[in-house]
Amino acid sequence: MDAVVMAGGMGRRLGKDEKPLTALLGKPLIAYVLEALLGSKNIERVFVATSPKVRRTTAWLSDFGKEHKNVFVIPAAGEGFVNDMVFAVKKAGIKRHVLIIMADLPLVTSELIDRIIQKYGEVNTPALSVHMRLDVFTELGLRPDTVFHKNNGLIVPCGINILSADRIKEEQEDYNLILDDRELALNVNTQDDLAICERYLCER
Repeated sequence: MDAVVMAGGMGRRLGKDEKPLTALLGKPLIAYVLEALLGSKNIERVFVATSPKVRRTTAWLSDFGKEHKNVFVIPAAGEGFVNDMVFAVKKAGIKRHVLIIMADLPLVTSELIDRIIQKYGEVNTPALSVHMRLDVFTELGLRPDTVFHKNNGLIVPCGINILSADRIKEEQEDYNLILDDRELALNVNTQDDLAICERYLCER
């Protein structure tokens, strides 16, 4: 399976000019995500969708790609998440299935990615979306932006989806995979999120 990393955001709430390059313990956020994907047993190629807003990120990725031949940069127009995602999948020529992941999930691991892909192979839907229970976020002192009702409970989207690439322009029925791995709750949108990630990595 191929993966597309969405990395076109500025990260204004972080107080930084380019979110993917925000340093976490001396390493850019996007580097953690790329390393997890490259370590996955199920990911073949990694495409990173950038935008005109993140020119330094694009340059950093160009250097990173020189050392990792299965990592490719796709400059998108920066016309919104969905438009840039569709553009990247089509530009990459991805067929069958594609894993979409945000660049601000620095604690994601190769093992987690492989578990998600394995589950996708077991369900009978064209798409799969990864969520977590709201209480996992509250235990970490996090306040998510988006919350959904599911099975008499509250869940939060984690920024990882698997879609049918052949139907990328269509709305797809999806399976809600609800996990409780704290690593998926820690996406970085604010300085507080960054501090929590730093503490978590230091303790781990």
